[in-house]
Amino acid sequence: MTMTVFLSGSRSITRLTPAIQERLDNIMRGGLRVVIGDANGADKLLQTYLADAAYKTVTVFAAGDQCRNNSGGWEARFIDAGACKGRDFYVQKDKVMAKEADYGFVLWDGKSAGSIGNALELVNQQKPAVIWFAPEKAFHTIKTVADLEALLNRCDRDAYRDLARKIHLDRALRDMRTTAQPSLAL
Repeated sequence: MTMTVFLSGSRSITRLTPAIQERLDNIMRGGLRVVIGDANGADKLLQTYLADAAYKTVTVFAAGDQCRNNSGGWEARFIDAGACKGRDFYVQKDKVMAKEADYGFVLWDGKSAGSIGNALELVNQQKPAVIWFAPEKAFHTIKTVADLEALLNRCDRDAYRDLARKIHLDRALRDMRTTAQPSLAL
């Protein structure tokens, strides 16, 4: 069975470091299926890298009925976002990609609500993610709520407050911790 990786990232990311390229090369060498969004920024950058390598096992997800970017001319899946508006419109496709993926690879600028929201969704589904944390130029493997909280504690305080407001981060983490608690079978 082919494993699937959900690639995502912040729109502010405009360059793939050699370390990120090496991870992408490993994904391609492993023959993994890639699911990726259609946004500008990291999505487009990642798509271009995969297209330049002529990688074929890619599906581009788009909210609504139009694809903003599809650098490799790959299969596109259009996700009905219903009456959702703003960020919620795009979150619908991200949830589908997280559900289809076995794990994630996220390029995060330390500020983007969408990128950390994807990591939250993966962890909530008990799927690991490797996060390139741009402020430190380092990879962090996230498997648990505690791992995610440790990474978030490395964020700029103003950025954290902004994330907490935009995606109700504190409540989401609290809910995930509660769900992750084992129940007592008496």
